[in-house]
Order: sequence, then structure tokens, then C-alpha cells
Amino acid sequence: MAYVYDDTNVFARILRGEIPNKTVLETEHTLAFHDIGPQAPVHVLVIPKGKYVNFDHFSAEASTEEIADFMRSAAAVCETLGIRPGDGGQGYRTISNAGTHGVQEVPHYHMHILGGRVLGSMLKRVD
Repeated sequence: MAYVYDDTNVFARILRGEIPNKTVLETEHTLAFHDIGPQAPVHVLVIPKGKYVNFDHFSAEASTEEIADFMRSAAAVCETLGIRPGDGGQGYRTISNAGTHGVQEVPHYHMHILGGRVLGSMLKRVD
């Protein structure tokens, strides 16, 4: 079954300019902006401008140009915010949620970039 994109989701509305955002970076194919409910001192969302529901949808159907732009934009955000460990920053975590089990809240592919403090364990082990 193909993914169906919901044009009323909050990120689609941000991309159309209906909802303001605090932009970190914008390119032809990508928008990065500060999360309105940050979970860490650094919390930026990176979204493609195309209509993709989640990571596998984006990875399977986006053009090579869109994928390259998205990934390079994410790297540029890390550099701009000074969190790249290779440049003396202390590091970061990227998260992308998909579907019910992944607790995806907005049905538009997005990557969270979090940093600025120790973030703790990613998941707790369940036996």
C-alpha cells in the first residue's frame, strides 16, 4: 500500500508559510528549524520540502537530489550549531519516528537533531 500524504499536517502548513518557524537553514529541498517544545538545549527539526510521510517513504521515493540535500543540510545544521564532535562539539543524537510503534506525531518525514547535554540511554532494555 502506498503512503498517503496529509496536506493539513503542521509541517506542510509551516512549508506553506501558514505557521511561522525559527529557521536555522533553508535550501531548495530542505527546511531546518527550532522545535517549539525542545527536549534538549539544542533541538532542531530537519524536514524535506517534498510530500514524504516517513523515513522509508523518503528513502524509497525521493530524488537523489532531495536525499543529498537533506543529508547535507542536516550536517550543516550540526556544524552551524557547534555540536559536531569532530569540530570540538560534544555530539548530538538524531531521531526519526515512524508509525504507531515509533510514536510518530506528525505524518511528514522529519529528523530531530538533539544536543547540548548528555541525553542518556536511547532505550531501556525489555526482556
